[in-house]
Order: sequence, then structure tokens, then C-alpha cells
Amino acid sequence: MNNFTHKLYLLTDDNSTYQSLIEQSQWPELEITNEKEEATILLAAPPKASNTLSEFPKLEWIQSVYAGVDALIPALQEREIELTNVKGIFGQLIAEYVLGYTIQHYRHFKDYQTLQAEKRWSPKPYQSLTEKRMLILGTGSIGCYLANAAKAMGLNVSGVNRSGIPVKNAAFDSTYHIQELDTALEQADIIVNTLPSTAETKALLNQQSFSHCQQALLFNVGRGDVIEENDLLSAIVQGHIEHAFLDVFAVEPLDDAHPFWHNPAITITPHIAALSFPQQVVDIFKDNYQRWRDGFSLVNRVDIEKGY
Repeated sequence: MNNFTHKLYLLTDDNSTYQSLIEQSQWPELEITNEKEEATILLAAPPKASNTLSEFPKLEWIQSVYAGVDALIPALQEREIELTNVKGIFGQLIAEYVLGYTIQHYRHFKDYQTLQAEKRWSPKPYQSLTEKRMLILGTGSIGCYLANAAKAMGLNVSGVNRSGIPVKNAAFDSTYHIQELDTALEQADIIVNTLPSTAETKALLNQQSFSHCQQALLFNVGRGDVIEENDLLSAIVQGHIEHAFLDVFAVEPLDDAHPFWHNPAITITPHIAALSFPQQVVDIFKDNYQRWRDGFSLVNRVDIEKGY
């Protein structure tokens, strides 16, 4: 890979910031190009790149600025292009989102805003997080970080993965195999999905699995298609899910006519639980570029067959 100028094309929601950050540091033998047909490397937001890859005939490597890359997987089935994503930077943000909304829910903070506006002094009984049971679907870097943060707040934390094997140095009190999902759901007060979008995870949370939930809080900070949306609405009506906090959806942005908007048991956020901050992405990209240039294996490689 040495002694060759690599051409980088930017295809993000903030190209100017990424270009500025890259130009500020030393990137040997790398040149930013505005010509798609010249590019050998693509730094991209997957949804922006998914329908344009045919315009990059020389492309060898795509560095995603997101953790989720499912939008790119179909387009890469027939092409030998290396794909890497960003990991290890979202755990803190996801933990803040999940624990923040969880505390708000159990301590009735939204209610006190209303009471203040009405000048009413009306204390409400609340619940502590201590000994609440959190179930995290996915025991990757995000799931492990959340487990550690939740454990520090006094929660009992379980995880679900494909092997059922506990993760070293993570705070899971127990780990379930994905085939034991129903048993795990029965014991959870708080359910957090961090799973990627794959053939195995699509509609994993459906009428059958929801029927095992016991008035649980549900968070989806993974991928939207893990939840069967109509089944979630039924699960809320039936009391299996007390409240759902949804940051990702099967189709984004959410359609104006979608029933989620007006359901008081659903909180919607516009895919903001964990944003990709450009400086952090560039740090990961720079390390990978050095590896790429020197002929070493890239970190955060995505298995196209698995989809993550």
C-alpha cells in the first residue's frame, strides 16, 4: 500500500467538518477528492452511500461514520469492498439516554413539570432503581458499557447474546442464549435492545415475545426492524409493556400518520440517542487509515454475511 496516493471521498451529513479535521492532521499519501470515479476510500454515512456505490468503480474500503451499517450490506453482497464501522464511542451516550429516561420515568419528573405549571404541591410516591432488573439484548461494546453503568446504579443486569457465554470484565449478573429470550423477558423490569439489524434479529420482539413481558419499560436504541411495530402497540394495550422509549424505527423519519406519535405510552426521539461526533470518528478513521496504508488488518471490520 506504500507510495500510492489514496483518494478519499466524503459522503456524510457534515462534510465540511470532516474535511477540516482531516486536513488539520497529517495523513500521509491521502488526498480528498470530489470525483467519485477516482475514490479508493469512502468516509460515509451508510444511508447516503447505499444507493450510490455503483458510481465508485475504484472503491476498496468504506469507513462508516455510524455503528449501524445495514443500509450498505445489500449493495456490498456482490463487491469485494472492505467495510468498517465505528465502535467504542457510543456506550456512554446510550447509557445516558437509557438511564436518564429510566430515572425520569420512575421518579415522575415529567409530572412535576406539569404540577409546577399549575402551582400544585403534590408529592408522588416513586421507585428507586435499586434492584430493578435490566435486560440488555446484545452484549457488545454498547451493551457492556450500559451494563457497567446500570450496575453502578444498583440494578440487576442480564444480557442476551447468540452464545449464552458471559462477557469477560462486564457487569452482567447473568447471560442468556438468544433461544432463552422468553425466559429472560419474564424477569425484566427494563428491556434495552442494542442489537444490529440481521436476518436473525428482524422482528425478534413480536407478539409472542412481548407476551412474556411483565409491565416492562422498553428501550430501542439498536435497529428499528428488531421490533414488530403493530405488535408493540398491542403489547402496550395488554399491559405487557408499560412504556416504550424508541429512538430508531423501521422507516425513518417516522411518517406523520404513524400511530406512535399520539400514543401516551410511547416516547419518540429522532435517532439521537448516540450521535457520531466527527472528532471521535476521525480518530478511529485515522488509526484505520494507518493500518490500511501499512498493509495491516483493519479494526471494526464488518462481516458482510453476518451484517455486523
